[in-house]
Amino acid sequence: MQANQILVGDCVELMGWLPSGSVDMVFADPPYNLQLAGELNRPNNTRVNGCDAAWDKFDDFHAYDSFTRAWLAAARRALKEDGTLWVIGSYHNIFRVGAILQDLGFWILNDVIWRKTNPMPNFRGRRFTNAHETLIWCAKSSAARYTFNYEAMKALNEELQMRSDWLIPLCTGPERLKDGSGNKAHPTQKPEALLHRCIMAATKPGGVVLDPFFGTGTTGVVARRLGRGYVGIEKDPDYARLARERIAAVAESCDPDRLEQRARREEPRIPFGWLVEHGLLQPGELLFDATRRWSAKVRADGTLISAEHKGSIHQVAAAVQGAPACNGWTFWLVERKGRAVPIDLLRQELRAGLARAE
Repeated sequence: MQANQILVGDCVELMGWLPSGSVDMVFADPPYNLQLAGELNRPNNTRVNGCDAAWDKFDDFHAYDSFTRAWLAAARRALKEDGTLWVIGSYHNIFRVGAILQDLGFWILNDVIWRKTNPMPNFRGRRFTNAHETLIWCAKSSAARYTFNYEAMKALNEELQMRSDWLIPLCTGPERLKDGSGNKAHPTQKPEALLHRCIMAATKPGGVVLDPFFGTGTTGVVARRLGRGYVGIEKDPDYARLARERIAAVAESCDPDRLEQRARREEPRIPFGWLVEHGLLQPGELLFDATRRWSAKVRADGTLISAEHKGSIHQVAAAVQGAPACNGWTFWLVERKGRAVPIDLLRQELRAGLARAE
């Protein structure tokens, strides 16, 4: 399958032409079926430019459910067995979409709340301000070995675990595409920051992202910037044209150092004894915890011995605390030039040195 292309036409039909199991991730921003009744005006009587396009209108819930089932089934066929699918929606549609996802065999991994920093007010004052949308992230089955770049998400969040509520502003300013009259080119253009997080979380460099409701190409822009391929499907030729122009202006990233996201569990295993073999630790050297309450000495065979315990770095760390288990790499420190240094830093230093030697 050729990546980095925009197909114009019906998404269900065109996804049927894609090879089975050919994409690594699907990001879908389908019609929400907003069911708008009449025009909405601000207090100053100016009209709110909402989404009243024909493509968002369905005869009834049955018609919307049939459409949803058809495109989700087509996307499932195109998705690799270990790929994942993201779908975004509002209270108008996301619960119906979620039920159909489960009916089709998808396994929901998370629902993510996109909390908007700048939501549109509720002008009529009859409801709460609708300040969020919901993303459902799912795998093809509970047994799928899907990609989740945990360390990348943690790094994006200042070394804290990424939560499932994301505070991201609406697409505004220079990022918002405008037509010749200065109006929004597309009523539901999503912020690039939202796509950046989804693609970074669930794909690897070189992977292919399918967007069956491509619009003006936000998914393609971010995929290109992150060194991923994309396949966009868009029914409206004018939106497709804008997407092509927008993506063409983005420089493709091909710097592997900038895109590398290797998870720690994928890195070469470094046994603790190798630190002794390579001279980063000496037999008899003292290790201690962050409070300096417990200590143990390094043995020549790569084990530790404390006043009452001996064994691996993990076994002794757990034993001195009376705990069932403990990660010795993060528990033990060693003194270097008057500073307490986690032994995990020595492991990283050795890993980097071995990689340079290859």
